[in-house]
Order: sequence, then C-alpha cells, then structure tokens
Amino acid sequence: MMRSMYAGVSGLRNHQIRMDVIGNNIANVNTVGFKTGRVNFQEIFNQTIRGASSPLGSRGGTNPQQVGLGMGLSSIDTLQTQGNLQTTGKMTDLAIQGNGFFVLNADGNLAYTRDGAFDLDANGNLINPSNGMKVQGWMADATGAFPAKNPNTIKDIQIPVGQSIAAAATANVSFAKNLDAGTPVAGTYVTSIDVYDSLGARRSVTMTFSKTAVAPGPPPTSTWSWTASGDGAGTGSLTFNAAGQLTAGGTGTMTVTGSAGAGNFTTALNFTGLTQYATQSTVAATGRDGYPMGSLMTFTIDSTGTVTGVYSNGLTQKIAQTAVATFANPGGLLKMGENLFQESNNSGIRDIGETGTGGRGTIAPGTLEMANVDLSLEFTNMISTQRGFQANSRIITTSDEMLQELVNLKR
Repeated sequence: MMRSMYAGVSGLRNHQIRMDVIGNNIANVNTVGFKTGRVNFQEIFNQTIRGASSPLGSRGGTNPQQVGLGMGLSSIDTLQTQGNLQTTGKMTDLAIQGNGFFVLNADGNLAYTRDGAFDLDANGNLINPSNGMKVQGWMADATGAFPAKNPNTIKDIQIPVGQSIAAAATANVSFAKNLDAGTPVAGTYVTSIDVYDSLGARRSVTMTFSKTAVAPGPPPTSTWSWTASGDGAGTGSLTFNAAGQLTAGGTGTMTVTGSAGAGNFTTALNFTGLTQYATQSTVAATGRDGYPMGSLMTFTIDSTGTVTGVYSNGLTQKIAQTAVATFANPGGLLKMGENLFQESNNSGIRDIGETGTGGRGTIAPGTLEMANVDLSLEFTNMISTQRGFQANSRIITTSDEMLQELVNLKR
C-alpha cells in the first residue's frame, strides 16, 4: 500500500510540473519569438517480485513479476518550430524565415534569440531594446565593401543616421543609346552631363557629337567626333560599321575644371554602349560615379539582412549585414530569460554565417515571429493533465483508506 501511495505522489508531482509548463506556454502565447515547451513522462523503477523462468521439460516458462514504483519526467523539450510571421512595418523589426538565431553581444559573451524586435540607440547601434544587447553582424567599409565574413569578424552593427559621407570626384562616365545614321555630314547632336569635383561641387559638361564623314566602303563606315566643352575639355572620334555597331573609339578622357580649392581632374569616358541606326539621336550619359557630400537619411534591410543606407545626395551604399547562428541541436539550447538562449553541452557549437547559406533561413524585414504556441493543443493537454492529477490524488486517498482499515484491525 505504501508503494501505491508513493506512486500517486510521483504522479501528482510530475503532473504539476507538466501543468507549470502548460501554464508558461499559455502565458507566452503573445510573446515574440517564444518557443513552446513540452513535457514527456516515463516510468521509473520497478520492483521485481519474481524473475522470469525459461521453459523446462513439460513445463512452459513464466514471465517476471514486477511492481512499478511510479512515474518520472523523461524530458522537458523546447520545440524550435517556426512561428507565424506578423507584419509590423517597422524597418528594424526582423524575423528569420527558417533555421537560425540572431546573435547578440551579452557583455562580451554571445546570446541568441528569435525575437527580432530591434531598435536603434542614441549612438545608432542596432539593439535589443529590453536589455540593450547589441545585434552582431559585419560592417561595410567606407566604400560599401565587406571584409571577410566569418565568425571571427562579427561586431556590433551600427547605423549612424545623420552621419555625413565625404564627396568623391567623378572618375568615370558611360554613354549609351543611339546616334542617327541619317544625320548629314557636319550635322551635330548635343547632350550634357553634370559631374562632381573632389569637393562635391557640380561641374557642367556639354558633349557635342558631330558627323564628320561617311566612307562608302567596302564595307561602308561613318566617321563621328565628340567634343567636351563647358567645364570639361576633350575630343575624340567614333567609328561605326554598316550594321550600326561601334568599331573604334570606345573610350576617351576629358579634363574637368574643378571649383576653387578642388583643382582640375581627369574623367574617363566610355562610349561602348553607343549605336548608329536610322532613328533619332538619343545619346545620353547612363552611368556616372562621383557625388557631393551627403548625410544618411534612412536605410533599408533586405532578405539577406543587408542594411543599405540612403543618403541625401542620392547615393545608396551598404552599411552592414546581420549574422545568423545555427546549432546542430537547437532544442538543447539553454533558456536565459528575456527570449534569449545560450549554448549548452548538448546544443552543439554555434555556426555563424550569412543568411541563406549553410541551412540558415532568410530575413523578413518589417515583420516579427510570433510564439509557436498552439492554444487548442495546450487546452487539450491541460484537460488531460488535470485528469491525470485528479486520478493520482485518488490513488493517495484510496491507499489512505486501506491503511486506515488495516489500523482498525486491532480494535
């Protein structure tokens, strides 16, 4: 009878733990990035009253006789399944679609989370607003290029809204589109382009394309010239074949007069995109580097986690990229509270890399991952847990009544 009472006590205790887990799941049904817990039971020791015997002669074998001594916890699992994504429209809200965790700097150590409700602090750091931990990733250099992306080069992501970007002189200009094959000799077509000196001052250049000659062939060709004027100076020639393709003069240079204090500079010209067909002339500059000074006005984040800055001078440039960590056994991560996880002896070593590689998921900007709690399942589990607790309590009360009857035998 005492065995049955202790079995009932173990049932009560462990069903209470299961109820604790269910209650925590339901309490966190609206917690961003929460991962539901699940309790599994197992039987514990069995007392063997009689062992098994093998068949012998005319007698068959007998099975063992064992009495169970109750039940215990097999595991409390964290189910790392994908939660639904909810659109928020806030650019710094991020969700991972697929496997992986955001990486946070926890006072020199790393913590991991699926909660991407991030924000910017006063210094432009991308942070977890509940605890100030900084989101980790790779920072681009002044030209928008990234260094080697590996786990050893991750650092705090900083998005310095309002920070200035230095001016850069125009070093290259590309032209494209058409020169009219029907233009008579000495006929011209004029277009213009603005370029920038080293101080970011705008310089206006006029490009004049003049048809100089037509050679009847064979094969027939058109000999054209180009002249840069205004703030630019330079000249060159272009040759087109009978098919309207540029065959010579695809590149050139011009000297641009800089503003006071900037000095003159040389710009390379590329005409390889030009054609000569029997339709109106439409030549225009289609590509140009160089820009005036500007300040970071806003930014965007794409599915790779790349942060791209938008500057007041019209320039867009990469600033940073968020890192994502995966684990061989994410269910083995240790919960730290505040929607954070840390490595454990059974989670495996973190594998940090870019999104979309090595089995890592992609980033969904402007969204958050909701809890993966299934309320219908939790309420069903609550009912079965209540019944299990109630049944185990009956074991104790019935065993107590049987003990009472035993005590009454001496009366």
